[in-house]
This record gives sequence, structure tokens and C-alpha cells, in this order.
Amino acid sequence: MYDMAILWDWIAFSVRWLHVITAMAWIGASFFFIALDLGLKKAPNMPAGVNGEEWQVHGGGFYHIQKYLVAPENMPEHLIWHKWQSYITWVSGAALLMIVYWVGGELFLLDPTKADLSLWQGILISGGSLTIGWLIYDFLCKSKLSEQPTTLMLLLFVMLVVMAWGYNEIFTGRAALLHLGAFTASIMTGNVFFQIMPNQRIVVADLKAGRKPDPKYGKIAKVRSTHNNYLTLPVVFLMLSNHYPLAFGTEYAWIIASLIFLTGVTIRHYFNTMHATGSGPHWTWAVTVLLMIAIAWLSSARPTETIEQAEARALTPYEQHYVAAAGFDDAYNTVLGNCSMCHAREPFWDGIRWAPKGVYLETKADVAQHADQIYLHAGVSHAMPPPNAIQMDESAREVLVAWVRNARASD
Repeated sequence: MYDMAILWDWIAFSVRWLHVITAMAWIGASFFFIALDLGLKKAPNMPAGVNGEEWQVHGGGFYHIQKYLVAPENMPEHLIWHKWQSYITWVSGAALLMIVYWVGGELFLLDPTKADLSLWQGILISGGSLTIGWLIYDFLCKSKLSEQPTTLMLLLFVMLVVMAWGYNEIFTGRAALLHLGAFTASIMTGNVFFQIMPNQRIVVADLKAGRKPDPKYGKIAKVRSTHNNYLTLPVVFLMLSNHYPLAFGTEYAWIIASLIFLTGVTIRHYFNTMHATGSGPHWTWAVTVLLMIAIAWLSSARPTETIEQAEARALTPYEQHYVAAAGFDDAYNTVLGNCSMCHAREPFWDGIRWAPKGVYLETKADVAQHADQIYLHAGVSHAMPPPNAIQMDESAREVLVAWVRNARASD
């Protein structure tokens, strides 16, 4: 029964919910420990091996925190490892990517106007690029460049810009930015899984065995943690970008994404400096504002495909199936009368300059391509169109439902 689409949508919602919750936990822990590390102060009579301490107040009580640069002389029985937030965030994000961009690849992943790829080729590029990104980054970090942190960060930025351009040349704008976020998040989780945690385990094992831990393992973990700290805000932006066509619905989406990485550096530099010295460099806010102005200007570029080009484009097999289904003509006219004034390449509804979420519903190919979304948002639910814009009656919704179910029944 086609209402499996509803179940599938709720599965996607549940995975997204899990992803957001664990991401909040991971980001919160990352920001807290970076701020804590930068705010540590020397104090008299500190225990041997303690590099600094800090007093904090929260929840009606006071916390006295001390950091050992390598490890304490005796390992406590109760030791909390901050790792599962990162792991579950990545696993749930990977599952969500598969649900949305692999299962729904014909609609959300591939852009036939950019590259002539089959779905399996797109999926292979999608998954393979995430692995390759980590391998290149890890190689650079283990090279002599590790002794030149600024150069290493610049090379990482160049790699991210190249990936932003490459994704945008193959995938839809929405998928390109989301994959760039996944690419970056994979590097961050790889840092935790392959470097930070193993190095901490070596330190703990040495301590339990009565050996003096090598401080190099802590330095390696610190470098990787710092990279993660500067990459966090751009990743959050990229994960939210699929809700905003101004971010992905332009040929300059890859430049927008690249500039967002620079804003992540300026914002985090301000807060990291403030935590360390008590006062952050205010010039970073001016730079951030200028970068956001440039991003807003780039976002105003119109879609590269005109309505004439869209109508002339050959239908994909997926689109042909839905156009040939019983009830399509009635459904198409229903969409034109209730949706197309906003979901157009040049919307003519007052106050709307870009199609919501970058979804176009003008041509027969447009409507066929978005059959699932039409079914869920305007058929079985009343999410669309907005009730204060158009009052769509139940008979019109039934036309949409009947068309999609006919198409599915003939699969």
C-alpha cells in the first residue's frame, strides 16, 4: 500500500530527530571543553601534573575543575569518555543521508542538467567521497605539515573549497551543500574515532601499567580537537542549508559554502580568544558581517534553468512513469492552480522571490518529479498550500492522492 510513504517519512523524521539531539550533545561538549581548556588558570599549591584549574558555577552549585596535561599519577575508577555523542551523530547522519539522498536519489541527489549519471553512480560518488576526504585529511595531518598548523588549516580549507565545487558540478544544489557538510563531519568524527580516542586509550593504558605516558599523544588529540572546533559552525550551517533555497538554489552555492567556512573561523577565533584572554578581537565581527553580506549578494543569482529550458528537457524514466499514470492531467491542473504561483522559477506571489525550498512545480516534469512530496504535503496532509494563502478543498487533495496511488499501483 502506498501509505508506506507515510511510514517512511516518519522513519526519516525519527532519524533526523536523533541526529539533531546527538549533534547538540556533541557540539555542546566540544564548545564546553574548548572554552574550559582556554580558560584554565595557574594557581598556587596545585597538585603535581596539573596544568591549570577553573571554578565554575551552575545549577546551584560550584565546580572546581583541574586539568592534568598528561595524566594524574593514579587513574580514577570512574572515568567518563566523551565519544558516543560524536559516533551516534555520524551514524544517524549517515543513515539520514541514505534515506533522503540514496533512496530518494532521483529527486534529491541527481541533477540531470549538470551530469548524466545513473542513480548507482551518484550513490557511489556520494559514499566514496566521504571516505576519500578522511584519508586525504588524515595523511596531511600525519605529514610534516603537522608542525605547521596554519599551513595545514589553509590546505584543509582549499580541500573543502575543491569539494564544494566538485559536489556542485554533480549533485543538486541541496545535495551538494549537504554532502559538503557530511564530508566535513566525517573528518570530525574520524578525528575522534581514529585519533583522539585511541591516543587517550594509550595514555590510560600506560598509566595503569605504571609507565609514564608520552605527552605527544595529548598534543595530537589537541590539534584534532581544535580542527573540530573550527569546523563545527560551518557544518551546522550546511546541515540546515537544505531548508533555505537562498543557500543552495544558485550556481554560486559552492562559493557561499566556502565563505561560510571562513565565518566559522572568524567567529570561533573571537570566542576562543575571549575564553583565553577575557577579551576577543572585535575585528572578527566586522569580517563576519562582510562575509555574510557577500553571501547574501551571491544568493540573489537566479536559477540557471529557465522555464523554456525546463519544458524542453526530456523526461527521465521516473518522471515518465508518473506522467503516464491515470489521473495525472487532473493532478497537474490542480498543482498549477494551487501551488505554482509560489513554486515557480520566477514566483509571482507577493513577497516571495524564490520558490520555497527550491521546489519548482510548473512543468509536467516538475510535478512528476515531486510526486512523493505533493502526496505527503498537499494530499494526505494539509501542510501545503498555506491556508492563509489558498483554501484548497478536499476534492482537490483527493485528486492528488488518487494520481500518486495509481502511479504506485502500476509499479
